[in-house]
Amino acid sequence: MEINKEFLENLLVKAKENPRLRQNFDLRTSSADTSQRMLNALQPQTEVPIHRHEKTSETVICLVGKLEEIIYEEVNEYVHETTSCCNDVIRQKSFKEVSRQILSPVEGKFGIQIPAGVWHTINIIEPSVIFEAKDGAYMGDGR
Repeated sequence: MEINKEFLENLLVKAKENPRLRQNFDLRTSSADTSQRMLNALQPQTEVPIHRHEKTSETVICLVGKLEEIIYEEVNEYVHETTSCCNDVIRQKSFKEVSRQILSPVEGKFGIQIPAGVWHTINIIEPSVIFEAKDGAYMGDGR
C-alpha cells in the first residue's frame, strides 16, 4: 500500500462527508496486532473531547494541513451544595490549558509526543491528516 497525495485527499473527502467530520484508516496488518497505527483525516469543526491515554504515550505526526494540539492539566474544584437535609462538598473535575502546539508540515512543525496520562485535544485549523501511534488494541472510539 502506498500512502500518497491522492490517498490522503480521498481520506479528507471521506472525512468531509462523515457527520463527525473525521475519518480514520487503520494501518494495522491484522486484528491480532495490539498496537494502534492509523491515519486520521480531520476537518475543521470536528469535535474531539479532552481525553487521555492512561497507559500509553501517543505519537502524532501531521502529514497534511494545520492543527493545534492542546494540552491540559486536571484541576479538582470543590463545590458546597446545600440540600434540604445536608451540606455536602462535591468534587468537580475541570481542565486548565497548559500549552498549545501548532502542527503544520508547511511551517516545519511536524509532530508531538504526548506522554501517557496527559489530557489533550486538538483544534483543526485547516483540513488535516495525521498519523497516530499508541500501544494497545484500537477500540473503535475514533480516538
